[in-house]
Amino acid sequence: MNSVENSQQIILKKISNAPLILKKKKNLYFKKGEDPLSHTNTLKYFYFVMSGKIKIYDIDIGSSKEQILYILLHGDMFDVVSLLDGRPNQYISEVLEDAHVVELPLEDVKEMILKDEKFRQYFYAYIASQLKSMENLAVSLSFYDVYQRVLQLFTRFTETIDGVSRLKVINNLKHEDIASMVGSVRKVVNRSLQKLKKDGIIEIKRKNIYVKNFQKLLDKLSV
Repeated sequence: MNSVENSQQIILKKISNAPLILKKKKNLYFKKGEDPLSHTNTLKYFYFVMSGKIKIYDIDIGSSKEQILYILLHGDMFDVVSLLDGRPNQYISEVLEDAHVVELPLEDVKEMILKDEKFRQYFYAYIASQLKSMENLAVSLSFYDVYQRVLQLFTRFTETIDGVSRLKVINNLKHEDIASMVGSVRKVVNRSLQKLKKDGIIEIKRKNIYVKNFQKLLDKLSV
């Protein structure tokens, strides 16, 4: 377990068990397909994802085109922006896998940032990772075609352990969601997936995507 993961476990354990927090926290449970943001108030409360998978996205009203901004998992937090600037976000959310979320009063979280060094370090590192994610998205949408964006997405979410590569987080997403993550539409992304499949880089079984040859994936990305 690396230092970031260890810090995450410490923070989540504290949120789950600390006596002071236990008095004020509220456990929320959401089913697949629900919109958590329609049931929460990010101007009064802050939220920690304990389990499940939640997508945060925006829609262009004119074109009805969807853009996924984040996929929230165990250890993620929302809404960081509202906490910092005190303004509501217009994002939409959807539970992709049944989720457990812990709600804490916003003022208590702000106090934790000021007084708890471990949480403060974790919080700032989290902000940095979110900013980096948005930077990467902006660069990808500006400079690369859809095929390259799919390659980058798969590279980002592939982990290799003991020589075995595994696609995580996005492995079981609908192709519409993958398209939304790379700023495209399903039809175009499907062509990219079929090309990767034909080249022996991925395989698709029962709507799940598996990485067969990560080195080939990296080679394609560098071309």
